[in-house]
Amino acid sequence: MLELFRFPGGVKPVSHKEASAAAPITRAPLPKLLVVPFRQSATGAATIQVVAGEKVLKGQIIGVAEGAFGSAVHAPTSGLVRAIESRMLPHPSGLAAPCAVIEADGEERWVELSPLDPFDSDPEIVRAKIKDAGIVGLGGAAFPSHVKAKTVIDTLIINGAECEPWITCDDRLMRERADEIVSGAIILGRLMAAKRIFFGVEDNKPAAAAALHAAVGGMPPPSPQPLSREGRGAFHADAQTIQVISVPTLYPAGGEKQLIRVLTGIEIPYGKLGPDFGVQCFNVGTAHAVARAVQHGEPLISRIVTLAGNFARAGNFDVLIGTPIDALLALGAPLPDTDRVVMGGPMMGFTLHDTAVPVVKASNCLLAMSPALFPPPKPAMPCIRCGACTRACPVVLQPHELYWYARAKNFGKTQEYHLFDCIECGCCAYVCPSRIPLVDYYRFAKSEIRAREREKLAADLARERYEFRQFREEREKAEKAVRLAAKAAETKAKLAREEAAKVGAGETAIAGEPGNTETALAGEPGNTETASVAPVNDKLALIAAAQARAAAKKAAVAPQNTAELTPDQQAQVAEAEARRALIDAPKDSA
Repeated sequence: MLELFRFPGGVKPVSHKEASAAAPITRAPLPKLLVVPFRQSATGAATIQVVAGEKVLKGQIIGVAEGAFGSAVHAPTSGLVRAIESRMLPHPSGLAAPCAVIEADGEERWVELSPLDPFDSDPEIVRAKIKDAGIVGLGGAAFPSHVKAKTVIDTLIINGAECEPWITCDDRLMRERADEIVSGAIILGRLMAAKRIFFGVEDNKPAAAAALHAAVGGMPPPSPQPLSREGRGAFHADAQTIQVISVPTLYPAGGEKQLIRVLTGIEIPYGKLGPDFGVQCFNVGTAHAVARAVQHGEPLISRIVTLAGNFARAGNFDVLIGTPIDALLALGAPLPDTDRVVMGGPMMGFTLHDTAVPVVKASNCLLAMSPALFPPPKPAMPCIRCGACTRACPVVLQPHELYWYARAKNFGKTQEYHLFDCIECGCCAYVCPSRIPLVDYYRFAKSEIRAREREKLAADLARERYEFRQFREEREKAEKAVRLAAKAAETKAKLAREEAAKVGAGETAIAGEPGNTETALAGEPGNTETASVAPVNDKLALIAAAQARAAAKKAAVAPQNTAELTPDQQAQVAEAEARRALIDAPKDSA
């Protein structure tokens, strides 16, 4: 027999599963309008492929997976796209996202489907099929399944524990569609080259475990072709390959790491994933969706949703993605004293801000709350440090210390006490005698830390941009200085060339003019060989030569037309010459 292990902590709340688990799955009526969000998971959105006014077929891709972790979105029915607009999503934030509003035509006309033989197709083609079908984890996380199916592992675990109270969608699915769940598990096992497949089912679901046992026993005999480590061989079930195992009923046994520990004894530390230890885990709903996508070509356009709590008709319904929750609640007929609706279970679910939001792929349960079924919480009292929360924690944390530091906003200390190891299962708050909403404090601390990290990243980016701007400005300044220096050097060289040309021209003129200083000096009587000659490049000598030429020209100029002047005119000329002599006298003396 397979040895079972136990995880620490955990609680045993009353299950309250009988009412919804008793009735078979019922197909929900087709609503008139469906609102399909283009973001179905936290990891990525889809690129919109339709426009308002376009007619679509059931199963047609209306949003292509965006990025490596995106998931495709499909039209849940045939009809007319009335609008592409922002609508509120069923999320604790209450934020909105782009959605396709589709008016159903009632004809339910399918797009052409293309099934595959999973044992005669390349695994990459099968993974692409899963991606194009928009399959994500249906246990609540909604992580794209094609990404998880890329790893090579030894053990594949199919999670049928469904440990949270009130929720029974997986229970009914295992009872009614066990064959397709097993087929989907085998397909996933082939893709990841798994040597063994374990179905983990809590022991409070004997009918579901029996249905899986029957489905495994009805599988074809083992293939002579073994499963290869590359995931390319045929894969059929036998007694050694697949086991359906009943695990003790203890919340949160359905947690991925907790179930892995129960079935294999492997403890997955924080920051690590199951594939790091050769284990991968999928929900039974995900395995069923894989079988429908690969063997029938059907994309993920519907899921099973539990209606439980304060309903006149509790049960499980096969609901199209995009169905307004208001319309779905009407099927269960909420009782008059219903005061709020929670999506998910009482331990990890959240209250819906508005019931007009649509059903998404992560919607597993709608829990109607009333003061009679769920009395308002009494005021919290001071922590008495009893240690009950620590004993109940399945991750072996110290919740009371986390509470004190989160309350004091000492977020550094919360991280020292491994705040992000917390899976927010609610066990600590469930057993707290002081009724302290511990998980709320942890969520607050996590959100504050993430917000501060985003702010720090933004500040770091702004600083890097500023520093780069400073560097760019300094670089441009240096480049400008280099350009100016080069231009100044070029200008200086140009001026030097022009000056040299002028000096050369002046030497030629001086040497050729009458009365040249050098000629005159050399030709004068008594001139000696040692007579000084002004250098041609001496500016003072050039100026003196120019002044001498000007004086010579001035002396050579004689008054014109003075031969026939009258005595009076000659007297005027003489007077003018005298005045000119007076004016020129200071210049000559200078």
